[in-house]
Amino acid sequence: MHQSTRKSITCARTVMALRLRYPITPMMTMMMMASIAFLTLPPSLLGASAFVQPGTNLVRSLSVLSVNHASPLNQSVQRKASPHPYKAKRRAINSPLFMSSTNGEVTTNGETPNGSSNSKFPMEPQVYPQRWTQLLYLSFLALLSDWICFSVAASPDGFEHAYPGASAANLIDIFLFTNVASCFLVTDIVAKIGLEKSIKGAAGIMTVGCLLRSGIPDLAWLENFGVSLGAGIANAADAVSGGVAENLANAVSKEVIEVSQEIIDVLPDAVTDIVDPSTLTEASRMAGLEPYSLLVLGTVMVGFAQPYFQCTPPMLSATWFASNERATATATALNFNQIGIAVAFLVGGHMAKNEVGIHDYFGLITLLCGAVTLGTFLQFQEKPPSPPSYSEIEKLKSGEKEPSFLESVKKLFSTPGFSLPLAAFICSISITNVVGTFIDEVMERGGITDQLGIDLAGAGFELAILLGGIVIGGYVDKTKQYKPVTLACLLATMFFVIPLGLTDHMLGNEPVLLVLALLGLGLSCGPIQPINAELAVDVTYPSDETAVESVQQVGGNLVSALMVPVAEWALNQDYEFFRKIRPLDSDIRGDVLLLFAVAAVTIVYFNTFDSPLRRTMADEEAGKNSEAPQMSVIDIPSNLVSEVESESVAELVE
Repeated sequence: MHQSTRKSITCARTVMALRLRYPITPMMTMMMMASIAFLTLPPSLLGASAFVQPGTNLVRSLSVLSVNHASPLNQSVQRKASPHPYKAKRRAINSPLFMSSTNGEVTTNGETPNGSSNSKFPMEPQVYPQRWTQLLYLSFLALLSDWICFSVAASPDGFEHAYPGASAANLIDIFLFTNVASCFLVTDIVAKIGLEKSIKGAAGIMTVGCLLRSGIPDLAWLENFGVSLGAGIANAADAVSGGVAENLANAVSKEVIEVSQEIIDVLPDAVTDIVDPSTLTEASRMAGLEPYSLLVLGTVMVGFAQPYFQCTPPMLSATWFASNERATATATALNFNQIGIAVAFLVGGHMAKNEVGIHDYFGLITLLCGAVTLGTFLQFQEKPPSPPSYSEIEKLKSGEKEPSFLESVKKLFSTPGFSLPLAAFICSISITNVVGTFIDEVMERGGITDQLGIDLAGAGFELAILLGGIVIGGYVDKTKQYKPVTLACLLATMFFVIPLGLTDHMLGNEPVLLVLALLGLGLSCGPIQPINAELAVDVTYPSDETAVESVQQVGGNLVSALMVPVAEWALNQDYEFFRKIRPLDSDIRGDVLLLFAVAAVTIVYFNTFDSPLRRTMADEEAGKNSEAPQMSVIDIPSNLVSEVESESVAELVE
């Protein structure tokens, strides 16, 4: 028998003898037994604390009073009990008291190590370093998806030369319409299989879509950078397979072409107003470009996958990030797709100038997509061990089952205040998508005609969107001033959009003014999306965050897809003002007037917003309650309560 165990038995017998001889109450007996356990049992038998005061390592004993009013016996036990370094298995006790998820372990910055949760609902919200890994992968997947969408927007002439009769605008429209259709499914799929499986599955689908667009990447072009991998890998594959892989690939390609043709045949004419998919120029075939039908099918697959990266940022923020980090995290994930568009301008404008360049360019995208997908499969997780905010704790405690997407839509539109952030979101995404699609026309009309200048201006616009979202989103995180900030951004959008299509006949083109206006538009218009994504979640709390963002993405991408052909027509419409006043004589393009009108209508409508911020109120209310005097906590070794039910523990406390 262990020496400490014999000591415990001896002390216990002493306590029982004292109780028979002196009038000791049951409560005093229980306190003495607890003290004996802590003073005599070894650390390996003590195990973990079932209840630990958050933010401190002090192990507390049985108590019915607060620390300030503890009995002398309790105070003595608290002084003698000290934290032990052993990490025995924690046993959670289902009692009416809250339980800490940290077991007393905290880092210097307040974060807790992964896997330290020992209960379903902690007394205090906790955040984990893994949240940054989650945000990183979701952001990079969003980047890649929009890079693919706008991959040839910076070099439409080269693309149309490789695929005669096709256009970059048509390919973007196909992507956006597919995106809208997929948004109707993402909420129910995420609710059924979880965030982790949804993101990993969508990443895999996007990678397959990239392979269809590029074929098996040819790495021979890496030799231009001193890396000779392409030819060696290709020769090794041929030597090992003896042509089997090539035959299999040809058979699969033939089958895929037939299937993709059937898909294209059933799509609406408005979506498939494109060239015969079997048409390829001799230069395109020599360069190794895939048939147009495979390009369209791959684009459809990427468009189908994108909503899983664009509709889930509010859910990721609510699940992993603290209440004062959510808007910034959502802004980063939502606006990182703008970095993808910027990369499309910089890299696509440089590489996709001809058929060979387009082939190498698509292969590069496939390689990067495969690398990010591999990392996602290895490191992306479902949820943290414990919730990061009071509102998330309350939502989990309520145990409400999320309704289907259609039921969620009905519920969302019946919630006062939801339609206003939806309108602001649609306004922002429509304006940025239209400007990004026709950036070359915008720059050329302003006097910037060289391709490098156009690419740099487009990249600067997209980077400004991300920067504005992070900076302004961080301000909203701290202040929760959703309405004033959104109105200010909409006013600035109206102001900065005018110079993009305004030409003063007396001054002529002003490239510097045009670039400054473009950057200002990105800084002001871009943040509207993440801010109003969080606002919509806030006013509809405790709704499904994915359903909220899905509705916004459906509206934004659908309106964008419809506005692209309208804006393309309006590009050639000029309206002259002040013709008789020479200094003011100027003309403005129709597409700019269209964007100005969209912003003006939105600002008038959004100004009527007056709904309560339900999630913010829940966080503040729970935060106030947490500042109340500390409740009593119990520290019971797990090995001593294995047979104790929650009702028994409650009786002991009483």
